[in-house]
Amino acid sequence: MNISEHITRFDQELKRRNFADTTRETYVSNVKIFFEKSTKDHPKNINEDDIRKFLSQFNQPNTQRSFHSAIKKFYEICLGQKEKFKYIPYARKEKRLPIVLSVSEIQAMFDACGNIKHRVILALLYSCGLRVSELLNLKLAHIDRSRMIINVIQAKGNKDRQVMLTPEIVPLLEKYWNEYRPKEYVLNGQFPEKDLQYSERSVGNVIKQLAAKAGINKRVYTHLMRHCSFTHMVEAGTDINLIQKIAGHSSVKTTNIYLHISHNHISKIKSPLNAISL
Repeated sequence: MNISEHITRFDQELKRRNFADTTRETYVSNVKIFFEKSTKDHPKNINEDDIRKFLSQFNQPNTQRSFHSAIKKFYEICLGQKEKFKYIPYARKEKRLPIVLSVSEIQAMFDACGNIKHRVILALLYSCGLRVSELLNLKLAHIDRSRMIINVIQAKGNKDRQVMLTPEIVPLLEKYWNEYRPKEYVLNGQFPEKDLQYSERSVGNVIKQLAAKAGINKRVYTHLMRHCSFTHMVEAGTDINLIQKIAGHSSVKTTNIYLHISHNHISKIKSPLNAISL
């Protein structure tokens, strides 16, 4: 099978239909892996059983769903064979709740941070729940001090949205700008003259190092700051519909996860043990 021909066509069609870069890259990568493992001479000759067998090798339901979506989209837009997946249902989603940090643990991370650039990274991620890609693509021009908002441009799903520019972060950003003099992007790379943007790996390392310095034993990763932000907003009484808009969720059902992990709600439940004398 001439893999490159099909992959190129798929990639071009996704670009034409204005799929987000991250989605397009994932879809193309997944379909390429699928074809590389196939023994058939053409995608049209791959049947439902072949697809089911391929998908069944993934133990993680979410991984399987990712491949399922990519392959289904290929057959839909490149071969017009949407019906090929009519009897191949998606694996059920995993419903795992993130273990968030407390406000005091977030404070401990700030207290442990002596580098102003690292402090800006943590502050922007936590203050309004930015995704790491949104943080990396944030430009100076996107920060509107006159309206106290941050414009998040072409975020997930190629959708723009606005989040609040917290007053407390403004002096920090001013101090950071005076010291680092970033040009286009808020976060310059390590070598601004060669690399305009900071890397996702670097942001991840910053967050993990700050958690270690703060003595936090929980698993801490970049996206957890987003979960912490919205969970703490819920606990502070922010309306869930406002959090949905800030988060950029298409449905409030997605945002409702933060109601489930808010300790304000869990800790107020009366246990039947309350009526027992220990």
